[in-house]
Amino acid sequence: MSRALTGGASAALFAILLLAVACSSAPPKSPEQERADAATTERIYAALEANPIYYFRDVEVEVDDGVALLRGYVWTTDALYRAQEITRGIAGVTRVHNAMELERQGNRGGGDTAGN
Repeated sequence: MSRALTGGASAALFAILLLAVACSSAPPKSPEQERADAATTERIYAALEANPIYYFRDVEVEVDDGVALLRGYVWTTDALYRAQEITRGIAGVTRVHNAMELERQGNRGGGDTAGN
C-alpha cells in the first residue's frame, strides 16, 4: 500500500532536507582567519623542524580555526607525543588532533612485509 506524499508532508520533508544541507556546510573563512591559520601552521612546522631529537619531516600540519591536525609518520611513540606537545605550545593553537602513524623498520603501520 504505497501512497505519494501529500503536499504538506512533502513540503515538510523538503524543509528538513534544506535545513540539514544548510547546517552541514561551514561558513567560509575570513581573510584574517586564513592568514592566522597559515601563520600558525608555519610556526608549528618551524618548531617541529627545530627539534634536535626527533625527525618530523614526514609530519603534515593543517590548522583550521586554531585546531591543528597532525598527519604523517613518526618512528617512535615518544616522537608522536612530542609532536603533540610541541604543537600545543604554539601560539594560536586551541586544540590538537593526532592522525599520525608509527613507521617501524621502514614499514608504515608497523607491519612486517617479510612475513616473519
